[in-house]
Amino acid sequence: MENLKDLQQDWIKKFDKPFIIAGPCSAESEEQVMETAKQIDKSYVTVFRAGIWKPRTKPGSFEGIGEIGLKWLQKVKQTYGIPVATEIANAEHAKLALEYDVDYLWIGARSTVNPFTIQEIAEAINGTNKVVLVKNPVNPDLDLWIGALERFVAQGVKNLGVIHRGFSAYKKNKYRNNPEWQIALEFKNRYPNIPIITDPSHICGNREGIYDISQQAFNHKFAGLMIETHRNPDEAWSDANQQVTPDELLRILKKLEIRNNDDSDAIFHSKLNALRTQIDELDHQILDLINDRFGISKQIGELKKEHNVAVFQSDRWNEIIKDSKEKGAKIGLSGEFVEKLLQLIHVESVEIQNQIMVDKTTKA
Repeated sequence: MENLKDLQQDWIKKFDKPFIIAGPCSAESEEQVMETAKQIDKSYVTVFRAGIWKPRTKPGSFEGIGEIGLKWLQKVKQTYGIPVATEIANAEHAKLALEYDVDYLWIGARSTVNPFTIQEIAEAINGTNKVVLVKNPVNPDLDLWIGALERFVAQGVKNLGVIHRGFSAYKKNKYRNNPEWQIALEFKNRYPNIPIITDPSHICGNREGIYDISQQAFNHKFAGLMIETHRNPDEAWSDANQQVTPDELLRILKKLEIRNNDDSDAIFHSKLNALRTQIDELDHQILDLINDRFGISKQIGELKKEHNVAVFQSDRWNEIIKDSKEKGAKIGLSGEFVEKLLQLIHVESVEIQNQIMVDKTTKA
């Protein structure tokens, strides 16, 4: 078996512009597929995509149009001269996609998480020259992601890439799937030869954030993007909120700044952007945690009101400061910093509880 690190991905090197995959989340009708493909600007978009089979979280949702959609992809390729891509989720999908000469095959996050599924798909496309793009698994597991690629390499599949689509988390924040850039960057560090494409549609779960995530991907010098694009997103049968019109797609792509690989400071800026991205993610996590803390403060305020207990409890506050300073010292934080930080949070917490008392007193 060839080593994943030794594979030279010549398929991506032939492109002199970012590798952009665009098209609807799902193929819904021949007219919808053809009209969307017609409207997409081919001078920016490299590959047209459409989901033919749609793995869904719950039964009863639209799960794809099936094999007939592959005929529509064939027609797109013949009519507009643009390569096409679709997701394959099992061995039967894989065989049909090859039969209909789909140019790029991608493996979804729900499939990547299951080594048995990946093995069956890899065996079904043994030795193919098609490009296979593997999305990161749903959960943040870098080894599972790498293992999926190694299974394809073992079956003689040499044209590979990965799609960074973010990772599920128990607690949702502003992202549908947390980008966890550090995982994608660690993959890039280990396998600089394997192209990385970011899927801002699935990271955001809404169209408003697509530009920002796309720009971050290019700041990290990723190879391209996969952006869900529909002629009329609000009428889409699946993931309507995260799809953009072809016109909006073009506006986003024109606005993006592509980092110059010949820049003498490219490595510096790449590392700096990676570190700044990690800070941004941690800041968001801190704000989410503070918001959770204030939510508990509200519950405490309700409880104190119910039992006629004063808001400020000096013994409790002194205990918090003492314990936090000790914890801070163990991890290298000064006592002064810890106290100032907690003072700010405590003042806001007391205000929240006071407001509950006042509101309830007024209503009474």
